[in-house]
Amino acid sequence: MAEVQKLTGAQRASVLLLSLGEQDAAAVLKHMDAREVQAIGTAMATLKNVSRDDADSVLDAFTGSLGKQTSFGVGTEDYVRNMLVAALGEEKASGLLDRILVGRGSKSIEALKWMDGRAIAEMIGGEHPQIIAIVLAHLDAGHASEVLGNLPVRVRGEVVMRIATLDGVQPNALLELDQIMERQVSGAGARGKSASLGGVKAAAQILNGLDSAKELEVMESIVNADADLGQRIQELMFVFDDLLRIDDRGMQTLLRDVPTDLLVVALKGADSMIREKIFSNMSKRAADMLREDLEVKGPVRLSEVDAAQKEILASARKLAEEGQINLGGGSDEYV
Repeated sequence: MAEVQKLTGAQRASVLLLSLGEQDAAAVLKHMDAREVQAIGTAMATLKNVSRDDADSVLDAFTGSLGKQTSFGVGTEDYVRNMLVAALGEEKASGLLDRILVGRGSKSIEALKWMDGRAIAEMIGGEHPQIIAIVLAHLDAGHASEVLGNLPVRVRGEVVMRIATLDGVQPNALLELDQIMERQVSGAGARGKSASLGGVKAAAQILNGLDSAKELEVMESIVNADADLGQRIQELMFVFDDLLRIDDRGMQTLLRDVPTDLLVVALKGADSMIREKIFSNMSKRAADMLREDLEVKGPVRLSEVDAAQKEILASARKLAEEGQINLGGGSDEYV
C-alpha cells in the first residue's frame, strides 16, 4: 500500500483502467477531456512493475471513495461544486467551476481542446481579439500558450490584454462565440449564468508558456499600451530567476523532480546566483558532479536552454499547485 501512495492521480487512474479491460476503459475515456486522456495515456505507457496487491489497493481505494459519493445523477452539480471548493479552495475552484458547469453545453469549445494549437490559431486568427481572448480563456494555460504563439504578431498583445481584463462573460457572448465556432466545428449554444474567465493571473499563466522572445515581444506591446496592466501581469509571471524565491526545502523537493540532463541544459543559461542556489541544495557529491557536467557540456542553443528552463518551471508550478512547495519563498509555515 505504501507504494500505491506514491502513485500520481493519473497513475492510479491508469491502474484502474488497465484493470477494466480495453472496451470498458475506452468507454470511460470517452467521457474525459483531451488533457485528461493525454495524462492518463502517458501514465499507462510509462507505468511498470505494478503488482496485483498494488492494483487491488488502488481498486479498494476507488471503491471506498465511490461509496462516499452522491448517487449518480442526484445533486451532482452541487456535489461537484462542494468537492472542488473543499479540495482547491474558493479562489482556485471558482475558475474551474465556470469552465465545467457554465461551458459544458458548448460542444464546439470542448472540441477545440482536442485540436493542435496551430490549427486553432489558423481557425480563429481572423476573428475579433475579444473572441480570441474568450477562446483562449477556456483552454488550459499550456494549450492557450501554444495557440497564442501561433497567432499573428500584431494581435498577440491585444489578446493578452483582453484576457487580463476579462472579469465575466455573459451567456449571450458565449452563445455568439459558439455560433462562430460552429462554422468550423460542430457545437451548440451555451446557457446559464455569466462565466468568470480570464483575468490577470490567466494572462500571466499563458505568457509563461511562450518562448522567451515571444513573451518579451508581447509584454512590450502590453506595457506600451497600458503600463499598469503590464506591471500587474509581470508580478504574477514566474520566470527562471524566480527560483531564487523558493526556500531550501522547496528547492530540494523540486530538484528531486528534475532530471540531471535537463538541469545541465537549463543552467547553461542561468546566472551564478541561480547556480549556487541549486548547488547549495544538493549533496556535495551531486553538486560536484553537476559542476563537472556543466564544464564539459559543449555549446547549447538558446532555444534548448529556454525549453529546459520552461520545463523546470512547469514542474515547479505543478508542485506548487499540489502544495508541495511554495513559489513565494519561506513565508508559509509547515506543521
